[in-house]
Amino acid sequence: MALQSALITGGTGFLGSAIARALHEKHPDCKITVLDTKDPAAIRPLPDGVSFINADITSYEDVRSAIEPVKPQVIFHVAAMLGSVSERYGRKERDVMFKVNVTGTKNLLEAAKSMGVEAFVHTSSIAAVMDDMTTEYANVDERWPTTHSSLIYGESKAAAEDLVLNPSNNPLATCALRPSLMCGPGDEMLLPTLHACIAKGETPYVLGDGYKLWDFSYVTNVADAHVLAAENLISSQTAAGEAFFIQNNEPVTSRDFLLAVSAHFGHYPPFEIKIPLSLAWFAGLASEVSCWITGSTATFSRGVIRESCMAKYASGEKAKRILGFEPRVGIIDGVRLSCEDYARRIGVELAS
Repeated sequence: MALQSALITGGTGFLGSAIARALHEKHPDCKITVLDTKDPAAIRPLPDGVSFINADITSYEDVRSAIEPVKPQVIFHVAAMLGSVSERYGRKERDVMFKVNVTGTKNLLEAAKSMGVEAFVHTSSIAAVMDDMTTEYANVDERWPTTHSSLIYGESKAAAEDLVLNPSNNPLATCALRPSLMCGPGDEMLLPTLHACIAKGETPYVLGDGYKLWDFSYVTNVADAHVLAAENLISSQTAAGEAFFIQNNEPVTSRDFLLAVSAHFGHYPPFEIKIPLSLAWFAGLASEVSCWITGSTATFSRGVIRESCMAKYASGEKAKRILGFEPRVGIIDGVRLSCEDYARRIGVELAS
């Protein structure tokens, strides 16, 4: 079934713009509007004919005024606050994060229901389940509960999911997609962070056993999953009221992912030192203090250490069975393409 019109919040961002391109590729006649606070002309390319609305999702009036003239058949709600890398393991950003991620979602749902929108695809995150740092997540599935006592990002995404999947949204058909860590063209988080680790000479250090499996996703695969979800919600609706883990379904260790990125930039750790978890914790504390004194951002911290030593990967069976989702770009090609894009942006040559 062809999609007729769509509104993408956060549509000038990393994932939002990828969804716009995937939607245009598969449904070229679909009228696409992106809603954001950043002008797309200054950020990422969007398909020809895509309309842009500058609006703040934390304002219900902004949201209603944006949706009313567009009258979208489907809303892709991608806009969210991720928080700064240095604050991921802190609490300082909680209020503003909940305002964006939870209140913003509530505003969009209420406006969508009042204006006859048919489908609402919400971009959640694996963090809605996996941000509780007290346990590990090895091949978990959607039966695992969301977490409401974890890192603030995970708490906010869990709370937003509760709103999206609530049966009171009927007749609006909703679902939530939970992507894992993403890489790809335009990535401003994962590749820059790993490249900073390389630049700081932190790659030789292996924390704990160093080989816990993680999920990673190539951004165009996640965009494909969003389009499949929208198609389902306006046809069979077997995805309605459901959450889905979305990833490349090729779990690798965080260590191997870092080494793969390093190799593309011609860097190979000259040695390897395994640091016991207890000792690593103190090293992370020392790094945080050093960065606080110098005013730099800590890429090696106690939070990073705890998370690096946890398994964090999920089953993709449900997304395959209900949405028909299968990644088109494998993780090896995804890493290569991500590194090529980041190298172009920072003006360096990759290793041949």
